[in-house]
Amino acid sequence: MHFKDKVIYQAYTKSFNDTDGNGYGDIKGVTEKLPYLKKLGVDMVWLNPFYVSPQNDNGYDIADYKAIDPMYGTMEDVEEMIAVGKEYQIDFMFDLVLNHTSTEHAWFQKALAGDKKYQDYYILREAVAGQEYPTNWDSKFGGPAWQPFGDTGKYYLSLYDPTQADLNWRNPEVRKEAADIVNFWMDKGVKGFRLDVINVIGKDEKLINSTGDIDQEKSLYTDKPIVHEYLRELNHNSFGQDPEIITVGEMSSTSIESSIEYSNPKNDELTMVFNFHHLKVDYPNKEKWTKAPFDFLELKQLINDWQIGLGENGGWNALFWNNHDQPRAISRFGNDTQYREKTATSQAHILHFLQGTPYIYQGEEIGMTDPHFTELEQYRDIESINAYKQLKEKGVPHAEAMAILAQKSRDNSRTPMQWNAKENAGFTEGTPWLQVAHNYPEINVERELAEGEIFPYYQRLIQLRKERKIIREGSYQPMFLEHEQLWAYRRILDDEEIITFANFYGKPLKVDLSSEVADQAWHYLLGNYGEKSFNMTLELEPYEAISFEYKS
Repeated sequence: MHFKDKVIYQAYTKSFNDTDGNGYGDIKGVTEKLPYLKKLGVDMVWLNPFYVSPQNDNGYDIADYKAIDPMYGTMEDVEEMIAVGKEYQIDFMFDLVLNHTSTEHAWFQKALAGDKKYQDYYILREAVAGQEYPTNWDSKFGGPAWQPFGDTGKYYLSLYDPTQADLNWRNPEVRKEAADIVNFWMDKGVKGFRLDVINVIGKDEKLINSTGDIDQEKSLYTDKPIVHEYLRELNHNSFGQDPEIITVGEMSSTSIESSIEYSNPKNDELTMVFNFHHLKVDYPNKEKWTKAPFDFLELKQLINDWQIGLGENGGWNALFWNNHDQPRAISRFGNDTQYREKTATSQAHILHFLQGTPYIYQGEEIGMTDPHFTELEQYRDIESINAYKQLKEKGVPHAEAMAILAQKSRDNSRTPMQWNAKENAGFTEGTPWLQVAHNYPEINVERELAEGEIFPYYQRLIQLRKERKIIREGSYQPMFLEHEQLWAYRRILDDEEIITFANFYGKPLKVDLSSEVADQAWHYLLGNYGEKSFNMTLELEPYEAISFEYKS
């Protein structure tokens, strides 16, 4: 399969590289850094939305799918970026939000003006007798999931921000528009698509109240069987016509069973799926806004279940520790001061030896950390600001609320990319839209390329995936799943085997391998402390990761 040797880099356009001094990253900024991305070795760059948008949800509220927000540049800039990308053998993955549009989108505005055709593009309902809204659902961003539709007496469904109106996928016209949008960008040479919250497009015709239980409520509109039909139709009418195209579905609260179906090539749906279960292991009782340690055994178990679940049933995982909606894994699961380099290389090692397609989030390859903000004024993320208000309402003291934000805010990963030690880390000559992390004089691309160990380690991991079929296609088996400090697994293909071990913590570790590993001629393959010979009594330094191989 053509996509199995690919590694994808996520550039959060807004924070990547600003070339015009307005404080926001831009399209030209991505083009300018293509030589850097080529040096890293990635094949494709996923860009967060840069379409025309009121920016109520950082561009995931799209007002025009076929026009570029002037804040980011022009259509010419995009065409140039794609063309220059080809010269560097780097393709682009565009982010499409097809579950909802901004209420500023022309379709919604026409619907508001009374156009019946466009009213059927959205999910409009009247309030049910005896209650304020058509259903008792909550929006995922807080508050009711229904908003008044002008002065018609009806309400429109908005599962996210009130300015994001859910589209009615039951309407074949809407499905046609979705395929048309994908084809528009394919014609421009785009080779990948990330489909935002795509598994919530399958709303029932008759919408019913939930019991008030959050999981039960999500089940009323998430992973519905009809989503598979919609995706197959979209596939056949757009990206499925080009076998080179890579698609990834962002799957909200999904299951292994559904994700096998979404990503099994026999089903003609998507190439792979993102799931987020492993990034909720520090949410006690499903509560995100808490300051809590992560559950290591649960983290391993979840990755393991998805490796086996998808791997043994023809599905395909998108592998990631970081993205624009998550705190940085180096700060979250490791030690971002004393063992910053070893944490970064160890986490990368664990991920890149797994089965699936690795995603690298900007700054991960140089060991960028959470910014550890201390003032509310430093945050821009609406979710974080709302959470602070809610915490205060519950009586949580200011200092404690700030500590929770510092651990959980999405702004942790959105701080500008740290290019050099100059002012604003070389990201902009203006005022950055979000403050740069304080540690940019020590942690930046220029310094990492000159003397760092993280970037070269990523280069080697990417190279190994291209060289070794076993890393791309081998089966996966866990080892030491119950061990409270060791992460270990094997990959097997024909007569070859690779075993990987990682010490997930900052204290040294000694393990007797004899219960899981045959004593045979294992050869060193890669390790973040350098070459070591194999020993049945494995000794690992803090945050050490190492792999050995054997060929019979």
